[in-house]
Amino acid sequence: MSGQLILAGNVIADLVIEVPALPERGGDVIGTRTELTAGGGFNTLVAAGRLGAETVFAGLHGTGPYGDLVRTALAAEGVRPLLPARTDGDTGFTVALVDAGGERTFVTSFGVDAEMRPDDMAKVAAEVRAGDLVQLSGYGLVMPVNGPLLCAFAAGLPRGVTLCLDPAPLVADIPAAVLEPVLARTDWLSANAREASLMSGSESPGRAAAALRARLAPGAGVLVRADKDGCWLAPPDGSAPVHVAGFPVTAVDSNGAGDAHVGAFLALLGEGAAPEAAVRAANAAAAYAVTRRGPATAPTRQELIVFARDAGAQDVVALLGG
Repeated sequence: MSGQLILAGNVIADLVIEVPALPERGGDVIGTRTELTAGGGFNTLVAAGRLGAETVFAGLHGTGPYGDLVRTALAAEGVRPLLPARTDGDTGFTVALVDAGGERTFVTSFGVDAEMRPDDMAKVAAEVRAGDLVQLSGYGLVMPVNGPLLCAFAAGLPRGVTLCLDPAPLVADIPAAVLEPVLARTDWLSANAREASLMSGSESPGRAAAALRARLAPGAGVLVRADKDGCWLAPPDGSAPVHVAGFPVTAVDSNGAGDAHVGAFLALLGEGAAPEAAVRAANAAAAYAVTRRGPATAPTRQELIVFARDAGAQDVVALLGG
């Protein structure tokens, strides 16, 4: 990989609770399993790092139990934090409810991670160099304080830097004054089917991918992740969107699957892989991830090679050097 993957976003704590089904309004349900882990953009960094990318966390982290958890997790995965710990509060957290079908529902409470300052953004901008990949999330853009700062940062990135935007579930709440300049600079937009529909008005992943590419600058590409159905790719060359097949598996926990897809795609794109080949391997990484419990379950390179070989995906095996 020629450059590093820089996450200009949030790494927070994930309180994951498995439930038989979501409770009705005003009701209750007994959780069957609970786990507290690092989450948010952490999952993207893990997925990229396990495939060999150099990873940098360029977001805020606080002082307290959640901040300590985040820093310990980053260190364990070899991710370099760029900014020092904030002493005026703790890192935020998400409660993720995972139902019996593996689907997840979130409630997020931000901490100091939502309170970036201009000098923080200046340090992040100074870190970026030609050949790097920068990952942004809609979670950062929706924040009243962070959003405008991240927008200005993204708009000012030099052309030698690849910018990827994952719009996230709250994309409809991002102010247009923040979202549109980011879209104008985005090289790759990676959204799930729901997010793509909200942004395009189309429930067809293929048509949504084409419509979203039209909102980006010439030469940008779009991925619409469709879970078990794989992914739709609207290539940067302007050609018609193509469907890249997924890998049928039995999902036990879909938490972090989209992040695994984004991280794997960027890691392989940074190695020089063609977009469609990188998407195919990212589909495999996401499929692997949903068969394991926990948010940061992306495979190592060797694990992904074994998974792809067992699935008969020799194209992925060859891409990964297996």
